[in-house]
Amino acid sequence: MIQHHIFSTLKSELDAAGVTLVAVSKTQSPEAILELYHLGQRVFGENRVQELLQKQALLPGDIQWHLIGHLQTNKVRQVIPSTSMIESVDSIRLLSTLQKEASLVGQVEDILLQVKISREASKYGFDPVTLVEELTASRVTEMSALRFRGVMGMASFVDDKTQIRNEFRCLKKIFDLLKDQVFSVYQSFDQISMGMSGDFRIAIEEGSTMVRIGSLIFGARN
Repeated sequence: MIQHHIFSTLKSELDAAGVTLVAVSKTQSPEAILELYHLGQRVFGENRVQELLQKQALLPGDIQWHLIGHLQTNKVRQVIPSTSMIESVDSIRLLSTLQKEASLVGQVEDILLQVKISREASKYGFDPVTLVEELTASRVTEMSALRFRGVMGMASFVDDKTQIRNEFRCLKKIFDLLKDQVFSVYQSFDQISMGMSGDFRIAIEEGSTMVRIGSLIFGARN
């Protein structure tokens, strides 16, 4: 059930801070998404390609769909025409596949580089050192069908706020390093997607420009 008052208060807070709200709608019904749409929300995040495609076919065409879950290379062709942004680009191999498929359909795809800032083994993402070493300015220039918009990361699921803050701070440092060394001439490289229902305020304090919030808005997951 949509938490109307919480959503309204949250949206006002984020708008005032200049932070984009990605409403995480995984497992939520099209009816629930439509209810939030009628309250003014336009950006929604889905974890699974098939679920995103099914919902997209049933819902208004001006919704901006973000893929926020792990993307397998064999699903790239399905997702390229359907998303406003892929936030979970976590390997050079996936970058190459995205470049190839986006080129074939004549599309420029907005992406975020997912960085592993958590100590949890279950989290996906580039190793920070590997990313800085492998993603050179020349390689970025070759990927003309991709618009590199910034970075994404998930903090550890722990109660230790200091650890969470340090992980977000690490992602901000990686963003700054990439901006300085690789993307200095790219004005579009300007997004840091970090922070979810339980830690988004810490993330904003550490430089987040985009938060991914689900349970706080929709209530308990179905």
